[in-house]
Amino acid sequence: QVQLVESGGGLVHPGGSLRLSCADSGRTFSSYAMGWFRQAPGKEREFAAAISWSGSSTNYADSVKGRFTISRDNAKNTVFLQMDMVKPEDAALYYCAAGGRPSSERRFYKYWGQGTQVTVSS
Repeated sequence: QVQLVESGGGLVHPGGSLRLSCADSGRTFSSYAMGWFRQAPGKEREFAAAISWSGSSTNYADSVKGRFTISRDNAKNTVFLQMDMVKPEDAALYYCAAGGRPSSERRFYKYWGQGTQVTVSS
């Protein structure tokens, strides 16, 4: 069973940095590709970044490419999202998800966390 818990959200200034974490309490974390999605109020949940089970392959939305970095530590059952050069439009509830491939499509993810809030304000 996969149980995902996000952390690390909070208030960040425009241009600042934040690091999100997502930990899995189960024993099969390294079998799954992991993704980060985000949802702003009144908007659909959208893809941000994904990483293969081994970490050898990553995938980013154009809106975050060059600013966000996804990584994982399979020994610690944790996936990270390093957010740099944060913009006001990055404010959202950020979800991590586990699935079969590092896809940008939600349908490929089977397990979801509850989300961690990122607020961007000066």
